Amino acid sequence: MDIRSVLSFCLCGVTWAFTMDLDYGGVPLWINRFLGEPSVLTLKDRMDSGWFRAVNTESCPLECDCPIQWPNAIYCDHRGLNQLLFNLPSRLQYLFIQGNNITSLRSGVFADTVYLRWLILDHNQLLSEQLDNMLFSNLTRLVNLFMNHNNLIKVPSRLPSGLKQLRLAYNNIDKISANDLENLNSLTLLLLQGNRLKTIEEGYLKGLGALQLMDLSHNHLDSFPKYLPPSIQQLYLSNNSLTGLSDNILHSFHGLRYLRLGHNRLQNKGLEPGTFNLSSLIELDLSYNQLRETPTVPTTLQYLYLEVNHIQEFNVSSFCRTVGPTSYSRLKILRLDGNNLEYHKLPPDWVFCLRVLLNIYI
Repeated sequence: MDIRSVLSFCLCGVTWAFTMDLDYGGVPLWINRFLGEPSVLTLKDRMDSGWFRAVNTESCPLECDCPIQWPNAIYCDHRGLNQLLFNLPSRLQYLFIQGNNITSLRSGVFADTVYLRWLILDHNQLLSEQLDNMLFSNLTRLVNLFMNHNNLIKVPSRLPSGLKQLRLAYNNIDKISANDLENLNSLTLLLLQGNRLKTIEEGYLKGLGALQLMDLSHNHLDSFPKYLPPSIQQLYLSNNSLTGLSDNILHSFHGLRYLRLGHNRLQNKGLEPGTFNLSSLIELDLSYNQLRETPTVPTTLQYLYLEVNHIQEFNVSSFCRTVGPTSYSRLKILRLDGNNLEYHKLPPDWVFCLRVLLNIYI
């Protein structure tokens, strides 16, 4: 996807520029140009590869492009490759192989690329049984491993301990085994949406002490996964089969800020009054469920999405336990459209509770 936005800000007299790409598993990949990080966009048909070869003294595989502005990056994406048979130069730090037809990676293909930092393998045909168990074992500097949109049935083996981002969205992974994610103490982002997960066993994620964002949407979960790292700040569980959450299921997530539970089967009888009682929570998505009345949420919540449920009852107590000069909801956006509610039938005191509300949709 060629959609980009460029953000810049000034800090202590130095301007830093970051570029954001909106593909790669649905979560933007931030690029720091001042660290020499390359563009994530394909160079195919955008730049003359013959010119690169004429002016670049570095070795470059014939199947790829090696731009002189990013001497440590190689672009082999969208070339119709079935295998990766060429030798990769030892200087390599950023390797883009997405959009090919690769099913296997031979043993030793990354043996000489010990400085590799990014490896992008999205949109191939990779099969778990054709990935060598030691494939990534010597990539001790690898921080980003992207394998979205492949045919994997399990998490790759022996992942480097320095990984910060692991993106495995839209594969066929149906379980996480005990040792799959061990020793990934630096991992901050884990994408597993669009797989076939039904449960996550106790202890299997215990080593992920730095994890901040986890996406488990579009799986086959019928209950909230209990054994997730408490460090998570963004948790996405949309498009599963959840029917309820127990009263204290979220209480260990002291820094949870964004929780997405849309497109499930949640009902009020499956939600205890204290389920969402987290002062850290900023955004809560409960859209496209089976709720019949507004659920109880913390007064510190700022964004609440309840559209397309079966809500007929609007309870002010869901948003404010009491109403007073300092007792009111901090909600800014409240979506209730697609329910059985009418604006003129709301209780008259709702405006005193939701006094800082910017938009309400009914």
